[in-house]
This record gives sequence, C-alpha cells and structure tokens, in this order.
Amino acid sequence: MNFSHIKWLDDKGHVKPPLTLYLMLVFLARAWCVLVASLTQFNDQSGLVRLFYPQKSDFLLALLTGIGAVFVYFLIIAERKRKPDWLRPIFKHGRTLLLMLVALDAAVLVQRLIHDYFVFKVSYGLDSLLVFWSLIYLFNSKRLKLYFSDWHAQETEQSDKK
Repeated sequence: MNFSHIKWLDDKGHVKPPLTLYLMLVFLARAWCVLVASLTQFNDQSGLVRLFYPQKSDFLLALLTGIGAVFVYFLIIAERKRKPDWLRPIFKHGRTLLLMLVALDAAVLVQRLIHDYFVFKVSYGLDSLLVFWSLIYLFNSKRLKLYFSDWHAQETEQSDKK
C-alpha cells in the first residue's frame, strides 16, 4: 500500500508524531533544556539558570514537572520502535498524561505568580499563553488522538516474530 500522498503517515502506515507534540514537550521540559544549556557554559554555569529562574525553588519545581515531559518523550521513542510491549497501555493514555502535565505546569505558573506578588512579567504572559494553546491543542487535535491510539498489540507481536 502506498502512503506517499499522506504526509502524516510513515512508510509503514503508522501515524507520525506531530511536530506540535514535540514543541509542547520542549515547552513542558524547558527547565531541563535550560539546565542542559547551562552545563555547556564553562565560566558561569548557574548564570543561565538564574536568568530564567531567579528563585531556586521555581527552578526545582520546573525540573520536577519536566520529568513527566521527558517520560512522554521516551514513550514516543518506544512507540516509534514498537518496543517494549509493556509500555503500550501507558502510551494509550498519553493525551491524558499530557493534559495532567499542562495542568501541573499551570499550577506551577500560579505558584510563581504568587511568589512575585502577581507582578506582570513577559515570561509569565508567554507561559500562560503557551499553556492555553497547549490545552486547546490537546482537546482539539484529531491527529494527536489518532497518534496515541495507533500502537496496537498485533503490530508488536508481528515485529517480535521478525
């Protein structure tokens, strides 16, 4: 069967992960991205972290909430390889897991706002906008629903036989 005219399917007929899903994971794991970027600086490794997270507790909370996004990323890698099979039931609930992570990120954002006595900052505005867009995407994306329901048990059994 030829799926070359459909861009969101791979050559085996499976739904590819949407680019927006990767962008959402980067947003949810942004503290991990800042940590990795700060480790590449030789002279002042904590300077970049202080630039994005002036309060140490905010950074630690963002790292804790980002662990879930890193886990979802590893679920995506497992789905692309169709192994191991015991992750398949967890992968089916990926949208729900992402929804909980976005809600947790919104709660951390409210906590950061309380920390700063509700003083407006551009970073808070961007974070709240991205949280809002992520919620809209999670509720309305048909491709994301198809992607998280695409890993079937029969495919795993066939790939194990090969």
